[in-house]
Amino acid sequence: MGSIAKLKLLLDTHIWIWSLFAPDKLTGTVAGHLESPDNELWLSPISIWETLLLVERGRLKVRGQPASVVNDMLKTGPFREAPVTHAVAMHSRRVQLPHDDPADRFLAATAVVYELTLVTADDRMLNSSGWSVLPNR
Repeated sequence: MGSIAKLKLLLDTHIWIWSLFAPDKLTGTVAGHLESPDNELWLSPISIWETLLLVERGRLKVRGQPASVVNDMLKTGPFREAPVTHAVAMHSRRVQLPHDDPADRFLAATAVVYELTLVTADDRMLNSSGWSVLPNR
């Protein structure tokens, strides 16, 4: 009997936020994969930047200083950092997306460069190709 492969999951920004503040928005499949100790959870610094932007724009309400809240969010799990490297920056211009959102470009490129599965509910990311996805549908 073979062993089950460990999944290396890159959380899209909204999936990370939902996992902490609105877990009911996650499907049972996604929640199970995020909770499994067999899987690796990865975050891009782009998600930190995007979360801070959401707070600044009033689209995400938090109590306390935004930077402190994000630091606390990072402490909730064993997240691996997926750095924005030269390779990620270069690949961000090669990914095929129906829009030019820089955050999505960097997340897609990160998934490709680090060979991660992007966990997302974003139809624009799910309907594109070139990287592995775990849909929250």
